[in-house]
Amino acid sequence: MMKFISSTAQIQSALACLCIAASLFGVTQAQAETVQTVRIAVAHYSDQTLPYFQKMAKEFNKTNPGITIKIEEVNWDNLQQKLQTDISSGTNPDLSIVGTRWLLDLVKDDVLEPLAGHMTAPFKDRFIGEFLNSGNINGQVYGLPIAASARGLYYNKIMLKNAGFPNGPKTWDDVFAASKKIKANGAYGFGLQGKEIETEVYWFYALWSQGGTIIDANGKAVFDSAAGIKAASMYKELINQGLTQPGVTSYSREDVQNLFKQGRVAMVITAPFLAKQIQKENPALQYGVTAVPGDVASATYATTDSLVMFKNSKVKAAAWKFADFLFSKAPRVTFTSSEGFLPTTKEEASDPVFADDVTKEFIGFLPTAKFPPVIAGWEDLSKILSNALQSIYLGKTKPDVALKAAAAQTNHVLKK
Repeated sequence: MMKFISSTAQIQSALACLCIAASLFGVTQAQAETVQTVRIAVAHYSDQTLPYFQKMAKEFNKTNPGITIKIEEVNWDNLQQKLQTDISSGTNPDLSIVGTRWLLDLVKDDVLEPLAGHMTAPFKDRFIGEFLNSGNINGQVYGLPIAASARGLYYNKIMLKNAGFPNGPKTWDDVFAASKKIKANGAYGFGLQGKEIETEVYWFYALWSQGGTIIDANGKAVFDSAAGIKAASMYKELINQGLTQPGVTSYSREDVQNLFKQGRVAMVITAPFLAKQIQKENPALQYGVTAVPGDVASATYATTDSLVMFKNSKVKAAAWKFADFLFSKAPRVTFTSSEGFLPTTKEEASDPVFADDVTKEFIGFLPTAKFPPVIAGWEDLSKILSNALQSIYLGKTKPDVALKAAAAQTNHVLKK
């Protein structure tokens, strides 16, 4: 009898254990079912980009165990095409970094989520006004300014001092004069980009300095004005006189920056992130930063990249939660300072890490900053104009002919 009771007790104990195990399994299974995966596509800015987002995903997951963040890094030159392909097939991520200049086309295609319903007043107040406004299309915010930069002229202090311009050039006449002396000493004076992304932007600096503009108030391309022709002729003259590196149409932005880091070219116009690269790759290089040369006017190029949410996302609340986290102070300071961008939020701007001279210089350029025009078809304009400039640089077409043809082609695309 005792043996029977013992066996019954054992059976009851085993059943109880099975019930507990089943209960625990049910909880684990339920938890697994509630875990949401948020996919985010990020542009490759540097070797720091992917590690940063991977670290942020882990940090976020500590306080949000029900949300898994999947990072997909894409080279910048391929990002727009990849997104277009993924959107067409319905396989796009939930969040993505995009060029802010792409927003109008994406909004026109009705694939972006308006963010007003997700943003609180305190969230909006985090931002430096003009940067948040850059993601505003037709009164709706569709993009958050995740990366921002302006442009300045980097100069090799030793080369420019020897050329008689210890504080860098102030006008394009100064650039010519300094470059001639630098050429005589066996180096290249002015680094000119003529290949890949931002080839047209590199020419905008000269265009704006002559008082020209890209698009008028009616949305018509007017870069073929007298100012535009003079700007293109000026760049072509720099090439003709051997004051740039040879073969400018073979040099991308990165290529020109590398020449400067190597001490082979004395001047280059680019963004704050070059300072970070110099610090890492050639800390002994003595350089300064000054405003883009001005003649009739003085202007710099300012740009932002935006973080957007796609309308077809099935995990919008979770995706917004991660976006909110990325725009809190600590993640912003880490990202902006490591990549060499400018602050876009008030709290990060007040952090001591941005008190260095280079960042202050670029922030000082913002009052004269010009943002890309918000027009549908901007990428078409960029390609048309880049092709025209390459033709000018190679000596295949005269500046006035090339620019007038490019403007006509652009206005056809823009239906103006």
